[in-house]
Amino acid sequence: MEQIHSGPMAGRTVLVTGATGGIGKATALGLATMGARLAIVGRDRGRTEGAAREIRAAGGGQVDAFVADLSAQSEVRRLAAELLQSLSRIDVLINNAGGYWHTRHVTADGLEHTFAVNHLAPFLLTNLLLDRLKRSAPARVVTVASNVQSLGRIDFADLQGEQSYSGGTAYNQSKLANVLFSYELARRLRATSVTANALHPGMVNTSWGAEDPALFQRLVVPFIRPFMKTPARGAATSIHVASAPELEQVTGRYFANGKPKRSSQRSYDEAAAARLWQVSADLVGLTAPTTSS
Repeated sequence: MEQIHSGPMAGRTVLVTGATGGIGKATALGLATMGARLAIVGRDRGRTEGAAREIRAAGGGQVDAFVADLSAQSEVRRLAAELLQSLSRIDVLINNAGGYWHTRHVTADGLEHTFAVNHLAPFLLTNLLLDRLKRSAPARVVTVASNVQSLGRIDFADLQGEQSYSGGTAYNQSKLANVLFSYELARRLRATSVTANALHPGMVNTSWGAEDPALFQRLVVPFIRPFMKTPARGAATSIHVASAPELEQVTGRYFANGKPKRSSQRSYDEAAAARLWQVSADLVGLTAPTTSS
């Protein structure tokens, strides 16, 4: 017999990407124990179903597992179709999946991996789920960025790092893109009851960058690990932005340590945000074909 859950998030459906470990799993766990129905997305079926079982066992109610490799646009589209079929409502979408790769990789779509996973995947997924979010309103889109957005710049002349690539530069650019995307989305959703916010989770002790670490991660991270936040503490801001009643109408903001703060000067460049949106729409095939010459 299914448990009837009560709690501040009871009756709400929350979707969390990258929820098989680290901040994503801790975010899903926190919201599940607040009564939310969870849909979690991971790349590996075994790990995703294992995380769903763990969340259920820890007091979460209904937890559905979905599997997709977000680096491939065909997988993002298949995932969106499955989600729309399974979930009659989506109250909160948490774009949490992301990563760091020291060397340049190219995806199945021929795009630079960091940009594809960290920015284009949430951009495409959010757009594909937007009608369902609007129908479920008041709803929220929460995108996990990072304070390195302050070091990022959008290099429109070399978005894919073909001319020169550095893992750090690509990562910083993708995290600035997360903030620009959130602000532009908030502007586009002004007339709706769907909010869009970005956040910095803090320096969190996770397996971030483990697939393809930089020298810094191999040499320095082991020494600073004891001073890093636990995933549960790192998830606190995501949980707050996803659930706090007082944030129901707050949109187009950047949060750190549970509070709104100013993001970098570049992140408020509306022309760059609009251009990034257009370029991203072209790259993921969301651009409406024009009939004018």
